[in-house]
Amino acid sequence: MTMGMQYFLCREKRRLLVMLCILVVYLIEMTSTSAARSSSSSSQNMQVQTQLKLLNKPAVKSIKSPDGDIIDCIKITHQPAFDHPLLKNHTIQMTPNFHPEGVFGQNKVSSEMKEGSSRTITQLWHLNGTCPEGTIAVRRTKKDDLLRASSIKAFGKKKHRTIPQPRSADPDLISQSGHQHAIAYVDEDKYYGAKATINVWEPKIQQPNEFSLSQIWILGGSFGEDLNSIEAGWQVSPDLYGDNHTRLFTYWTGDAYQATGCYNLLCSGFIQINNEIAMGASIYPVSGYHDSQYDISILIWKDPKEGNWWMQFGNDYVLGYWPAFLFSYLSDSASMIEWGGEVVNSESDGQHTSTQMGSGHFPKEGFGKASYFKNIQIVDGSNNLRVPKGIGTFTEQSNCYDVQIGKGSNWGSYFYFGGPGRNPNCP
Repeated sequence: MTMGMQYFLCREKRRLLVMLCILVVYLIEMTSTSAARSSSSSSQNMQVQTQLKLLNKPAVKSIKSPDGDIIDCIKITHQPAFDHPLLKNHTIQMTPNFHPEGVFGQNKVSSEMKEGSSRTITQLWHLNGTCPEGTIAVRRTKKDDLLRASSIKAFGKKKHRTIPQPRSADPDLISQSGHQHAIAYVDEDKYYGAKATINVWEPKIQQPNEFSLSQIWILGGSFGEDLNSIEAGWQVSPDLYGDNHTRLFTYWTGDAYQATGCYNLLCSGFIQINNEIAMGASIYPVSGYHDSQYDISILIWKDPKEGNWWMQFGNDYVLGYWPAFLFSYLSDSASMIEWGGEVVNSESDGQHTSTQMGSGHFPKEGFGKASYFKNIQIVDGSNNLRVPKGIGTFTEQSNCYDVQIGKGSNWGSYFYFGGPGRNPNCP
């Protein structure tokens, strides 16, 4: 064999050896990456299953709703609230000690459609069953619900700084958070509750990570890290619920949406006593443009004796309460009440979102076309419902979403609000 041939064969062996080494390293990396992914996937799956077990308590009975929800009837003593260490030996308060004066003295809403009148509504799951006495109705959390969240820890929670601040010295503070509002508010007194009748619609949502809601805010403290908030109303949130249905919701936080609080019963906090209404379940039916109008009444008030904050839905359903110890400032009173709408504007394509607020139409269109809050009231220090004084309004961009306040004999203090979002005047 010639010297040249030997040199050539040596060189080829070295080249093959190098290639073999590269291949071995590549295979090791691939195996390692695959194992890491498998381990990560397995870890996430374990976390999801643990959280589902924590949220979904054993059911006495389960009801399949026409919208795909499962409503579990769970024993009242097994609800998520009692996972809280400070509620381990809690005695459930089955009725409030006090109602605001006049709350049960009202006539039922007429089902006859008249100009300026609306019809009564219920929840969609009621079409397929009821929960027995001694249980509460809870919307079952599914695996997909958790997987849509940015993290399991973030599931069921609002993002920091989503409260409208009408008197903020820096109006850009809120718009930078991507949340926009059209609200009425009062902030010149001590408040012990609030009430409103809220027109119910099904606004269109542009992006799955956006939402549209109409709610009452009960606020205490500053707008810093110590804000206390109790919230209730209706919302459309594809990210939270996986669809575009209009749903009843509540929210609470004791520290400006940082570590405490959540939607509905997705953490320990709110104690439900009612077996007929499920938090997070679809409201049915909803209003149509120039068609039948539907609304819900929500009352939130502080029990003067126990200090707990109670919630009532309509004239018939006392849903439950937030224990006083969850809050610092609200353990005394609220310093601000807000009523109105909120949307998320993610500006995903560099333009304003086309997510609708309310009906998706501006207030000037009026009844049957624009969304409304009517009979807005506050609860005063004597536990009486009364018309609020000094009502202000606020919106970041009135060309996108607006609010117009009014007074009428049947509607008391009211306002129309909302809008389409992106339009020629709101690019």
